[in-house]
Amino acid sequence: MTTISIPRIDQSKLRENAYDALRDAFTLGQFAPGDTISLRNLADQMGVSMTPIREAVRRLVAEGALIDTPTRTLMVPPFDASRMTELKKARLVLEALILDLAINRMTARTIDAMQAILSTDGDPDQTTPNLRQNYDFHFTLYRQSGSEVLLPLVEALWVQYGAYLNLIIHHPSATRENENEHHHAIVVALRQGDRDGAQQALALDIERSFRILTLGHRDPIGPEVDAACSPPALSGWCQRPDSSTIQTAGVDPHPG
Repeated sequence: MTTISIPRIDQSKLRENAYDALRDAFTLGQFAPGDTISLRNLADQMGVSMTPIREAVRRLVAEGALIDTPTRTLMVPPFDASRMTELKKARLVLEALILDLAINRMTARTIDAMQAILSTDGDPDQTTPNLRQNYDFHFTLYRQSGSEVLLPLVEALWVQYGAYLNLIIHHPSATRENENEHHHAIVVALRQGDRDGAQQALALDIERSFRILTLGHRDPIGPEVDAACSPPALSGWCQRPDSSTIQTAGVDPHPG
């Protein structure tokens, strides 16, 4: 069962705000591969009718964040090693391109903003990587590119990649220790005008997250899942037992 936290939304712009809130939840790893989605639970948690939720979900299906199964069940795509590899390759290529454009327009103010994001400690009791901080760092950098073509493509990749982030942060090897090692290296390279250094640090950062997924495949949820997973090497990263009941947690009536 997945516990997610999606803020209630502004009633004046229901359709777009519902989509933005759900897209943000997918991007930040609130859903895991194989999770099934209850439209009613989402609508209740966000305090809206079913209509804007249905519209938001249709858009997320089109973007590859959800699949509509033959039984009409909405599901986060189950773990797929080939899909994960494609996502990694796409991220390496597109994010290298957008970084190159961002470097051409880089300012000290943007670099300072990136450094400030890294200086935000967040919850001292949190032991898993800070996904919001990670997102804010990368997209502060990428928005500096000013690209109306590449930025939406990178955002779409992150929406699909978010489910794998959910697995990464719950993997035993994923801790907050050294999670920003490559981020700091990017900042240093940008300050020094070292284009190649920034590109290398970004590639290492992307590779690091995918490497965690291949370190081991012991099931973090329970051994009962193993029998349903094939091949055995992927038994730790496959569809979980029914997760259609989505619990609310810390719902904020005034989203930021």
